[in-house]
Amino acid sequence: MGQETELIKPNKYHHLEIWGIRLSALLALVTGLINLSSAIRPALESRLAIIESFIPLAVRHGSRITSALAGFALILLASNLWRRKRVAWIVTIILLTISMVTHLMKGLDFEEASLSLGLLVLLVLLRNSFHAQTDRPSLRQGLIVLLAAFLFTLVYGVGGFYLLDRHFRVTYSLAAAFQQTVVMFSSFYNPGLEPMTGVGRYFADSIYIIGLATFAFAVIMLIRPVLVRLPASESERARAKGIIQKYGRTSIARACLFEDKSSFFGPQDTVTAYAASQRGVMVLGDPIGPPEQAEEAIRLFRDFCSRNDWTPAYASAMPDYLDMYRKAGLQTVCIGYEAIVDLSKFTLEGGENKTMRYSINRMEKSGFRAEVHQPPLDDGLLRSLREISDAWLNLHHGGEMHFSDGWFDDDYIRNGPAIVIHAPDGSPTAFANLVTEYSKNELTIDLMRHYKHVENGTMEYMFSKMLQWGKENGYDSFSLGLSAIVGVGEKPDDPRAEQTLHAIAEFGSRFFNFRGLHGFKDKFHPSWEPRYLVYPDSTDLPLVLTTLLRVHSGNNFLWKFLGK
Repeated sequence: MGQETELIKPNKYHHLEIWGIRLSALLALVTGLINLSSAIRPALESRLAIIESFIPLAVRHGSRITSALAGFALILLASNLWRRKRVAWIVTIILLTISMVTHLMKGLDFEEASLSLGLLVLLVLLRNSFHAQTDRPSLRQGLIVLLAAFLFTLVYGVGGFYLLDRHFRVTYSLAAAFQQTVVMFSSFYNPGLEPMTGVGRYFADSIYIIGLATFAFAVIMLIRPVLVRLPASESERARAKGIIQKYGRTSIARACLFEDKSSFFGPQDTVTAYAASQRGVMVLGDPIGPPEQAEEAIRLFRDFCSRNDWTPAYASAMPDYLDMYRKAGLQTVCIGYEAIVDLSKFTLEGGENKTMRYSINRMEKSGFRAEVHQPPLDDGLLRSLREISDAWLNLHHGGEMHFSDGWFDDDYIRNGPAIVIHAPDGSPTAFANLVTEYSKNELTIDLMRHYKHVENGTMEYMFSKMLQWGKENGYDSFSLGLSAIVGVGEKPDDPRAEQTLHAIAEFGSRFFNFRGLHGFKDKFHPSWEPRYLVYPDSTDLPLVLTTLLRVHSGNNFLWKFLGK
């Protein structure tokens, strides 16, 4: 019983903390709206009579403008409080303090001031829950720009008011010009400013424009999530390689070592390979390492992302760790099935393979041959494969894909086996590079490319020869890769998220031949193993899916979609 109580308490407090964060964000939004509304509503006459004697009209007017600006800023900061941003917490504390003062100064608005005070107290109580970091270079850049703009505006404003005073009703001394500029830049308030000419109005407006632009830029920099600027270091890559070679057991393990990935090292011998795009982070597969360390690795990576203001997700996760993901507060949805061929059972014999045997025999009688070239590939062959790759990319109107796919890099292709289809004259017409799966005795492919005009049946011929070669060389299985979306959400009792993916697949079938690719793989009689997308919450799905598109396309998914 004692152990059960210890397990329940953290969950209870965790949920209370989450609701406290959400309540804070919602109250910040409400407070901001009330600030805007209060700034345009007249004060109660009975209260106004009390403060008229000791608070000048100009100050009350300035308090209204300041209250409105604080309200606008609180509305902008609400979403960042929801994301637990530490800087947003600090700025909100300052704005709430200012709001309380301005509410009292503009009309003794105790009700609005009490709401600001209540939210202030709540934020102070939850201060340890706001731990998401801001990108430090962006933070420094924002502060430097804010300081530089203030100094520039100070010189610009003082000089302008002093030299252009004939365009205003007031004659400005240097001290008066300094005071006027500081007040306008910091509070967007113009006490006694009366321009008489177009030049005067233009000059005054220019100060407001500089102030607003600087303030907006500084806020963006202050709340920006941590950015990944540098790839993994050589030592990190070497450490990740050792772990992946020892524990990698999926068809995408090799892709975890590509240069577009960063590595997060969890407990002891575990690595999580991820790619970041703005606020989204996409992990390729599951954490790689000893299975008994997986749960802690998932928890540590979740906390790491939370500190950096990132929204984490896992693509192509296996069924093995689904309970651990859910225990960490993450949701799962099936996104497709990976085709795995048992090579011990693979054969081209039998009536169901008659059409494939005919295609293969026809290719070989015509003089085509398939050859597996062992590394290192010679320069002449590498040039031929690059020509095929370039022609294939031009055919598909886009650049190289990334993340779970490799790209044509000379060192990468040269240093691995490749199956090449040679035409009757000996020239290569199609190829695929072969990848082993480290601890699992399985083979797969990465790049698969061909010229636009190739003999009918070339792909069937190449796949058949790959499977035969894998079987003859002692491999247990061959992964034909993920068949995305097909087979997902087709049953009435499937989860709603999977049914949505199914609807997307049906709509997308006019652009992408999902079922055609699935049917091609099915010719080789694979077993179909489910793969999952793991994500924090349904409200995060738009960001997660956008991140998935971005990392797959090297952050150029719009141009690739448009075929640029």
